[in-house]
Amino acid sequence: MLTDKQIKEKYKPKFWKDPDRYYPTEVLREAGFHRGICDKCKKPFWNLDLKRKVCGDPVCSDQKAFDFIGNTPAKKPMSYLEIWKEFSEMFKNLGYTPVKRYPVVSRWNPTMEYVNASIAAFQPYVISGEVSPPANPLVIPQFCLRFSDIDNVGITMSHMTCFNMIGQHMFVAPEKWDQNQVFKDIKKWLNQGLGLPDEELTFHEDAWAGGGNLGCCMEYFSRGCELGNQVYMLYEQTPSGVKDLNIKVLDMGMGMERNAWFSQGVNSIYDATFPFVVKNLLKKTKEDMDTKLIRKFVPYAGQLNLDEVEDIDKKWKQVSTKIDMPVEELKNKIERISAIYSIGEHARTLLIALSDGALPSNVGGGYNLRILARRCFGFIDKYGWKLSLPDVCRWHAEELTPEFPELKNNLEEVSKILDVEKKKYIDTKKKSRRIIAKILAKGGDITEELLIELYDTKGISPEDIQEQGKKLGKKIKIPNNFYAKVSELHEDSQKMLEKEEQLDLKDVSDTDILYYKSFDIIEFDAVAEKIIENKVILNRTAFYPTSGGQLHDKGTLNKEKVVEVYRQGGVVVHELEDEPNFRSGDKVHGKIDFERRLQLAQHHTATHIINGAARQILGNHIWQAGAHKDLDKARLDITHYDSLKDVEVKKIEKLSNEIIDKNLPVYSTVMDRQIAETEYGMRIYQGGAVPGKKIRIINIKGFDVEACGGTHLNLTGETKLIKILKTSKIQDGIVRIEFTAGTAAMETLEKQMEILQEAARILSCQVNQVPGRAEELFKNWKKARKAVKKNREIDFSELELSSNEETDGNLLKKTADILRTQPKHVTKTLRRFSDQLDKFKEKIGNR
Repeated sequence: MLTDKQIKEKYKPKFWKDPDRYYPTEVLREAGFHRGICDKCKKPFWNLDLKRKVCGDPVCSDQKAFDFIGNTPAKKPMSYLEIWKEFSEMFKNLGYTPVKRYPVVSRWNPTMEYVNASIAAFQPYVISGEVSPPANPLVIPQFCLRFSDIDNVGITMSHMTCFNMIGQHMFVAPEKWDQNQVFKDIKKWLNQGLGLPDEELTFHEDAWAGGGNLGCCMEYFSRGCELGNQVYMLYEQTPSGVKDLNIKVLDMGMGMERNAWFSQGVNSIYDATFPFVVKNLLKKTKEDMDTKLIRKFVPYAGQLNLDEVEDIDKKWKQVSTKIDMPVEELKNKIERISAIYSIGEHARTLLIALSDGALPSNVGGGYNLRILARRCFGFIDKYGWKLSLPDVCRWHAEELTPEFPELKNNLEEVSKILDVEKKKYIDTKKKSRRIIAKILAKGGDITEELLIELYDTKGISPEDIQEQGKKLGKKIKIPNNFYAKVSELHEDSQKMLEKEEQLDLKDVSDTDILYYKSFDIIEFDAVAEKIIENKVILNRTAFYPTSGGQLHDKGTLNKEKVVEVYRQGGVVVHELEDEPNFRSGDKVHGKIDFERRLQLAQHHTATHIINGAARQILGNHIWQAGAHKDLDKARLDITHYDSLKDVEVKKIEKLSNEIIDKNLPVYSTVMDRQIAETEYGMRIYQGGAVPGKKIRIINIKGFDVEACGGTHLNLTGETKLIKILKTSKIQDGIVRIEFTAGTAAMETLEKQMEILQEAARILSCQVNQVPGRAEELFKNWKKARKAVKKNREIDFSELELSSNEETDGNLLKKTADILRTQPKHVTKTLRRFSDQLDKFKEKIGNR
């Protein structure tokens, strides 16, 4: 399958060949624009100047990048938040509905981990036409994350890892598609919102692909700055090729930060986006901002884009010549300013991502968040600044509160997470000094591959290696795009949704699911819709298919054993032990093994209870990362930045059993997806993406709400008991909780009691005395073992004994039994120990 980039290149010629079909040329011609072909990049562009030979992109002309700085043609300067306020009010009057942003962690979208464009909030189900949008048409201020430009942040004065893409979206049938009208709407923003005359505008014809979709698009520029891109999404990418979408989709994405920067004409995108934070950073670090230098530097800053430059040192020299400043002096000054901007930008990304449920880790997208945090800590260390990253996040939250108040609600958790990250950073740095010293002592070259491996596997930053290398007179070169290269190792590829069909079920309707109504429906009548060998499809069923981490039901169909149940799309397939003695069209009676069903339902409802309890005890960053429900026990994986402490586990278990004791109703409701999202928010997607226009909501009111298709109890009290068996950190940022519930939990308690009673018998004590006696035995074993190692007699006066001589005798005997397992000095030591034991027995006898 072709990459998005390859798809774009393939379809550009097709779109450019017929511009009147694919682009809003009618509006442009009416406004007096003319179509030209760029002499440099060969891209078609539209402009009022007939003599223009290049497209207006700074790469293709002598025009300075960001030529609007200090000289913006925008008639109305607007702050960052004012851009959205003005835009949303204008588009509301044009018939669009402003909607709230979605989280940046895209749990509803199986094709990506983080939202990377405003349209991603509606992929894949809205775009496919399967689900209705929250409004139509709509506009949205959507935060997005992209990590490919980490190394460019700060230096270019324009790159960001988190930006707000204002989206203008519409989802309509082909006959209602009006490309010229939606283009008129965005042009109105450019002319009236930003106050730009047509003479200041250039439009580029281009193509766009992403998230499994494809279309033509119009980019719009002014004075070397791309202000936005209006995509006309027409096609769907599938494993079998590109196909027409059932609906036509408008996908206009416009950088809120870019528009604020352009309207203000200030030195950098960071000064325009978070001026309050920049001011506080300068105050705290006591750094002076050389605004005159930055004003000179910014027009050339884009030339230092590491994605586009082969020889960065040569480029620095060229820029320094144009600014008339020695290259090293320029680099030192700009890199210091860049560090300030980078800390501000990275802290903003971390605040938004962590508030929305992401966690730094050493895997997946969480790895990129860790890179950002450690870059910040590294800059702070390098320049000796007394700066707290949680404080910077707090400044951002305050600045963003008028439009995004939710960011202020999670500051305490964000602070805890960043404190843990800082501790890990410090610990890694201490260990890294020893590792680096060994590597450098061996000599040889420190290659780019080795630098990446050391950072990726041990968290050792290339700056630390470079610094220690300097002390030893060894010059170590860090790749300019180092962090982008590391980031690429951990990027989750955007997955295409593929349906793997095992059976031909094209003529079969979706199965009516009976267990949604109640878990205790265990007998039912149905009609056999289709039979393929031993596989039976019914028009309705109460059998639960294996899914969502829960095992399938077992039972019978017309007294024939059902051994496997699974789902294929919306159809439930029942696999029998043998081919059935009934045929398609026959009536069938189903009966489910209730004991198995009850235990699995107890474990599934318990999973929701524990998840809700963990969130209340540990914080809002808790999300389900995985689950499995078996008969004897179950497990729940949660997102958490640290291992669970015993006291936390006890609190989670205690709260879980309190919810059971309250015997709360467990409501099961099938709802339209859009209504469920509006009423409960995106937290319903605990188990990941749930397909379908309608979804089932399991609601323990005031405690936990999740989209879930599993079998659930009617009341929390039917869970009976929850017993947490153990917890473990299965990977960075993921903690596993193993537990039992209901009948399995009762059996677990009985087994534990049997073990305690056996331990009490062995230790010759009461059950409640087992912990104390076990501790005595362990301490004595350690002292005796030391004697074995030192080849000396055991001094029984050192051993901790109780006042019960008979019990002490047993304890000494058991200590001797343990010592017999030690290989060293066995014969000699046991002889001495036996003598001591005989003396002890004689002593008891004399009494």
